[in-house]
Amino acid sequence: MRELKIFSGAANRQLAEDICGFLHLPLGQISLTDFPDGEKHCKIEEDVRGRDAYLIQPTCPPVNDNLMELLIMIDSFKRASASRITAVIPYFGYARSDRKDEGRVPITAKLCANLITRAGADRVLTMDLHAAQIQGFFDIPVDHLYAAPVINDHFHRMELSEDEIVVVSPDEGSIKRAIGHVQRLGGKLAIVDKRRASAMETTQEHIIGGPFEGRVALMFDDMISTAGSICGAARLVQEAGAREIHVAATHGVFCGPAIELIQQSPITSVLVTDSIPLSEDKQIPQVQVLTIAPLLAEAIKRIHHDKSISSIFSDSSQSS
Repeated sequence: MRELKIFSGAANRQLAEDICGFLHLPLGQISLTDFPDGEKHCKIEEDVRGRDAYLIQPTCPPVNDNLMELLIMIDSFKRASASRITAVIPYFGYARSDRKDEGRVPITAKLCANLITRAGADRVLTMDLHAAQIQGFFDIPVDHLYAAPVINDHFHRMELSEDEIVVVSPDEGSIKRAIGHVQRLGGKLAIVDKRRASAMETTQEHIIGGPFEGRVALMFDDMISTAGSICGAARLVQEAGAREIHVAATHGVFCGPAIELIQQSPITSVLVTDSIPLSEDKQIPQVQVLTIAPLLAEAIKRIHHDKSISSIFSDSSQSS
């Protein structure tokens, strides 16, 4: 078997260390530095010739810096004769630019896929893409994981009865995700009618479904960016009579006024995973972080041994 090596970029070193802990492997030695003019430099500090290399690097903010660092890392391993290079991208930036929704605009998600492929990656491992069709943007294999098992386990431990749960989709794009959680957690389904006023502003008009009176609302999304949508939806849910509101998302981007909006909202708790590191200024009592390190570690082990990835979810019947 090819020897397994795991390396980390600067974006989320703690996650890489946690993955190595579950696999009982040392984190690979690599030097990542910046030149005075801002250009990035990479040097692999150990032999990787003929090795199976996994590069952990979410392209989270600062997106452009982390994306460029990932490309430089891939090129370094390609030129160092690694046998197989897998880009492990827990959070894939630019994923919302996945189509031409008006004239004369780019499809940046496709551009990023082309860059990663051309840099020399043989495979991509990612989690909860904003749009599933991004898998097809790559000309190399893409393993798409879901954080639903980790999130559902958390809510199972709360021991809520099915009669008191209402699963809420914050917009029409998350309906399929919400239905998946209803199948695993039980409860009723509700959908928030979201209208986009501009690229930065959304409004929440109505709620379809329920009832909410005295119940616990569980709201699911793939990411929380400015938090405007979920906070607006939470206010509607509160007005409908929900006694608690719990929000869960795989990726906690938390940009702009997100933290302030969450603190001012009726949301009881916000669950995110460690796909993106949570800086100290974003660590508030309402926000809880669940780890995806065991899930990524299991996927890496299966890829290395040429085993099925989809069976991780079919075995637990948790994917959504």
